[in-house]
Amino acid sequence: MPADASVPAELRIGTVRIAPATVLAPMAGVTDTVFRRFIKNASLYSAAAPYPTTQSSDTTSDVDTETSNEISGCGLIMTEFTSADGLSRMRETKRKRYLTYYDDEHPISAQIFGSNPETLAESARICQDAGFDLVDLNLGCPAKRVVNCNGGSGLLRDLPAIQKIFERVRAAVTIPFTVKFRMGWNDANIVCVELAKIAEDCGLNAVALHARTREQGYSGDARWEWIAAVKDAVKVPVIGNGDIRTPEDAAAMIETTRCDAVMIGRAAPANPWIFRQIAQYTGSKRVAGTGVYDKPTEMDRYRMIRDYFERLLHEIAEHPEVVAPAITDEAKRQKRDHESAQRDAIGKMKQFASWFTHGVPGGATLRREIFEAKRGAEVMERVERFFTSKMDEAAEQPPLEPDEELNAAPAWMG
Repeated sequence: MPADASVPAELRIGTVRIAPATVLAPMAGVTDTVFRRFIKNASLYSAAAPYPTTQSSDTTSDVDTETSNEISGCGLIMTEFTSADGLSRMRETKRKRYLTYYDDEHPISAQIFGSNPETLAESARICQDAGFDLVDLNLGCPAKRVVNCNGGSGLLRDLPAIQKIFERVRAAVTIPFTVKFRMGWNDANIVCVELAKIAEDCGLNAVALHARTREQGYSGDARWEWIAAVKDAVKVPVIGNGDIRTPEDAAAMIETTRCDAVMIGRAAPANPWIFRQIAQYTGSKRVAGTGVYDKPTEMDRYRMIRDYFERLLHEIAEHPEVVAPAITDEAKRQKRDHESAQRDAIGKMKQFASWFTHGVPGGATLRREIFEAKRGAEVMERVERFFTSKMDEAAEQPPLEPDEELNAAPAWMG
C-alpha cells in the first residue's frame, strides 16, 4: 500500500454506490433522522473547492462529486439499531416512527438486531418495503440488555446460529444485505475472519468490523490488524471501524488495513465536520501532497449547535400539543406523542451539548446550564446567551496582524 493511501472516492455494495467510501455508524439513541440529516448537512462541501481555500481552486479532488443527492463527504448513513421482534409486532403507525427517513438521506441502511432467523427475515422485508437501500445485521452491540437476549455481540458465541440468520435474511430480501460485527466475544474467542467468510458464502454484500471484542466494550485500542486479516480473507467489500477521530486516522486505516471504506461512530457527535474534513484532506493530499482541512471556529460551533437544536425543536412541532384536557383516545395519543417528543428532544440536546462543547473555553458552564433547563426554548436561550457573550469578547480583541490572519482557522460554515 503506497504511503499516500487515502479514503477511496467510491464503494459499491451490491447495486448501491457509496461516494465517497465513508459511513456514519449506527449508534443507539443518536442516529435518528434528525442527527443523520444534521451530519449530512455538516458534511457538504463545494465541488469547486473540496478542500480549504489555501489551495488552488482549479485543481481536482479524489472525492467523487457526482453523488446521488448533495455533494457530501458522508457516503452512507445508517439508522439506530432496531429490534426485529419489535418491528414485527408493532402496529404500522408506530413502525413508521422507527423507520422514518427523508429523501435526502439516500443512500441509507436500516440496521436490525435479534436472534430469531424468521423474525429477522420478516424485519428485513419490512425495511426493504419501506424503501431503505440496504439492510444491516447488528452483531456488535455490547450492551447487556441486548446480549442477554442473545442479540448483538451475544451471537458471536454461536456461529451456526449466525449462519442460519444470514441464510434466512438473504433469501428474504433483494436489496444489499450487510453485517456489522466485532472481533469476537473476548480474546480467547476471536471469530471475525471465520464470520466474514460465512457472510460471504451466504451471499452478503459487505462486512463491517469494529476491531474490538465484546469484552473490551469501547475501552482500549481498536486492533486494526484484524480488519486487515478480514480483508485478506474475503472478496466482498470490508468496512473498517474503530478509533477514527481525524482525517489522518481515516487515511491511516486505509493504508494499514487496505479496507474498502471507513465507518465513523463516536467521533461524529463530537466533531460533526469530520466527514467534510476527510473529503478536504483526501482531495488536498492527492493534488498538493499535503493533507489539509478546515477546523471549526467558535462561530462555526455556535451555528452548528444552534442548527441541531432547531432541528430537534422542529420535531416537537411535528407532534401537536394538546392544551385542553385530553378526552378522546386520539387527543390522548397526541398528548403522549407531544410529551414524548419534547422529552426526547431535550434529552438529546443535553447529550449533544456534552459531546459538542468539550474543548470549548467555558463549555462546562454551558453544559451545566443546559442540563438545568426544562424546556427546549430554555436550552436555545442559554446557547444564544453563551455564544453571544463569546462573540462580544472576540469583538473586543485587537485585529489580527497580517501574518496571524493567514494562519487563522477559516470560518467556512455559511
